[in-house]
Amino acid sequence: MSKAEEAKKTITIENVVASTAIGQEIDLKSVTLALEGADYDPEQFPGLVYRTKDPKTAALIFRSGKIVCTGAKSIEDVDRGLKKVFKKMDSVGIKVDQNPEITVQNIVASADLGSVLNLNAIAIGLGLENIEYEPEQFPGLVYRLDHPKVVVLLFGSGKLVVTGGKKPKDAEEAVDRIVKELEGLALL
Repeated sequence: MSKAEEAKKTITIENVVASTAIGQEIDLKSVTLALEGADYDPEQFPGLVYRTKDPKTAALIFRSGKIVCTGAKSIEDVDRGLKKVFKKMDSVGIKVDQNPEITVQNIVASADLGSVLNLNAIAIGLGLENIEYEPEQFPGLVYRLDHPKVVVLLFGSGKLVVTGGKKPKDAEEAVDRIVKELEGLALL
């Protein structure tokens, strides 16, 4: 099995952030009173926070009718979590279209390359135009990829975080590319 295949087996989706809108303004104060467990403190945050348990997500509901779902571990969990939120809103008198469009904004995934990395050598080897590496500021190397359009955080432990993806495949493509580039530089 290649290094890339081994690394891809370790990919775990940590968080999926998606947004939607219900096409109407919402009175957040009255919704907070009607939705059990909703948190709304406009001094701290302009939206209402409503958490679902299965799947474990948080919906950030704004007065404009926009809703951001965060904390999901898959796109399916986003759909299931938002369906529960829509159903709850429906039950308190806020009519929601049957299938509002849901847009994935960001998928954060982690993976393990399975070996210790020399971040100084990687920063030099990959070239400084797409790299940020300031170990005094942050222990990871920040690598911006154009394809897929993601940001990869590489750590000396060999662990990495891929953020900015729009689909789960973006993490796989990023891991493939990182492994190929590091192998090409004889740094993995």
